[in-house]
Formats: sequence, structure tokens, C-alpha cells
Amino acid sequence: MRLDLFDYHLPPELVAQRPLEEREASRLLVVDCESGSMEHRAFRDLPHLVSRGDCMVFNNTRVRRARLRGIKERSGGKVELLLLRPVGNATWEALARPFRRLRAGDRIIMGSGELRAEVREKGEEGLVRVWLDTDLPLGVEEAVERVGEVPLPPYIRERLEDPERYQTVFAGRLGSSAAPTAGLHFGQATLEALRRKGVRLAYLRLDVSLDTFRPIACGEIEEHVMHRETLEVGEDVCRQVIAARREGGRIVAVGTTVVRALESAARLGELRPLKGETDLYIYPGYRFHTVDCLLTNFHLPRSSLLVMVCAFAGRELVLEAYRQAVERGYRFLSFGDACYFHYPHGWRPPRCS
Repeated sequence: MRLDLFDYHLPPELVAQRPLEEREASRLLVVDCESGSMEHRAFRDLPHLVSRGDCMVFNNTRVRRARLRGIKERSGGKVELLLLRPVGNATWEALARPFRRLRAGDRIIMGSGELRAEVREKGEEGLVRVWLDTDLPLGVEEAVERVGEVPLPPYIRERLEDPERYQTVFAGRLGSSAAPTAGLHFGQATLEALRRKGVRLAYLRLDVSLDTFRPIACGEIEEHVMHRETLEVGEDVCRQVIAARREGGRIVAVGTTVVRALESAARLGELRPLKGETDLYIYPGYRFHTVDCLLTNFHLPRSSLLVMVCAFAGRELVLEAYRQAVERGYRFLSFGDACYFHYPHGWRPPRCS
């Protein structure tokens, strides 16, 4: 399919530059994928839109302070690194700028010298592999947390006064280069309301990496290749999902990263624990194994995230929802409002046979 089929007009003023004062104060566009009907609600209404016995699955990864600013040891030239993921032996994959001025062997000093990097390899599209070193007793992660900054997406130009607003309230182990933004809407009040309703809450981890930042550059969406991201789908989330399905409940994915993780763990047709990496790319024609409903933010035009949502709910319906959201002034992207695509009980998105 042509990439331009996944385009829409996004006025720049609708890109949210800062989080709302209250996490749960955002708007919620509710889309019935069977009837095509849409409701304009508040996010706090979410517990009324799910049923006892449903299972809601969250990504509890924590965002690393992965944006590092430093200077070249020899020339003093400024360098910025965005750590993406460790690849072994104190070596990390990162995005670097200015990319062209870096050479293998360049050494970079960050902070007051607490953290040092050496460029080991240059790839394409700004990617490098760097070796990190520190004298701090707890190692590289401690140094990164001391000298690094929370890596906000490039479309957010304002400074974030409280870095915790780019973390979910249930964030756990460090690992991501970006937040699983659908989870940013949840506060303890909504989580408790869901528990009282009898909704199962389950957690997995997918460390968000390069493809959050990388647009689709191919004219045909099928030609796009996803980079690998680390994930862990444990036994507990598998038990809860399987139990909910057995009892007639729906599986509600909170964010596209949860969709990728669950569908990766069910690629053989049955949901099983999975720890490792995934390069699963979901686009129209994909047959879903596990996910029944999707809570997500509004995504950039021509992005792999928008393509995935279209695979789940149908391209025409998704683009109509986005048209209405633009018309009504919804807030878009990471700090924006949310959209809930749901199938009624007994209905399913495109399924595997």
C-alpha cells in the first residue's frame, strides 16, 4: 500500500508541547470499530467503557535519561548522543549528532568527566555504536542518570519542568529511549477504579527505541523494516490474558508497544512468555492473535504507529477519527489526548485463523 494513504493534515498548534496539569484530565475519543460510531468523552470515563473480566495490559518500562551532551576530547566540539539500547560489553547503540563530524575512535567527555564514550562504529541514518566508561561505583547506568536528560521527542520544543511527567506512574525497570505515552494518562485514581470494576491489570515491558523517532521513508509501507526492540512478556501477564479470554473478557492494549509485545509473544498462535527482542511490523493485512481493544494517543502522519492503528481498526475509520479530532481541537502526540478503539464482546479485530 502507498504510504500517502496514511497521511492527514496535522495543524502544528495541535501538537501538545507540555503535559496537562493533571494526568487524567485529557480527552478521550471513543471509536466503536464494529459500528463505526464515535463518542467524545473524558479520559476519566475509561472505567465505564470496559467490563468486569476484561484484561488491560500496560508497558511498565521506565525512560532512561538517555540524551547525553558532551564534547570531543581532542577538539572540544559539541556532541549529542541518544542512547537506544545496550548491545553487549559496555557497548551501546545510539543516535549521534553532528553525525558527519564523528569518526571511529573519537572520545567524548560528558558531565564533569563522570561518563566517557568512544565511537567504535558508524552505521547509517545517524546510528553509531559507542563504548561507555565511568569511574562511578554503580557503573554506567548511574552515570547516565547523573549526567543525562530525559529524551523528549523532537516535536516537543518546550522544556519539561518535571521529568517524572514523561514517566508512567507504574514505570519499573530502566530501558526505554521514549515513554509508552498511552500510559501517561493513568493516575492511581483510574487504576483503582479499574480494579474495583473487576478489570484485570497486567504488565509487560517493551523498551521503546529507534522506530519511535524514525519515519517511514519508503513509498510502499510493506518495504519498511522495523529495528529490533527489547521486550519481556512474563508468565503472569500470559496467565491473566489467557484467563480473561477463557472467561469471555477482552484484551485491552494500553499503547502500540503493548500490541507489538503481545502479538510478538503470540506469533505461533498461542500466547507464551517471551524474553528477547522483536522486529514485528504490523500493517494492514496483519491478522491479530491477542489484542481486542486499543487505547493509544494520536500519532504522526505516515508513521509506523499510525499504520499499526489502521491495521487494527481499519484505515478509513482511523482517518475519519483523526479528522474529527483535528476538527474538534484534540491535542496530538506524546502529551496529547487519547483514542480508544474497541470491539464489542464477541467481535474481534482481524484475526488469525
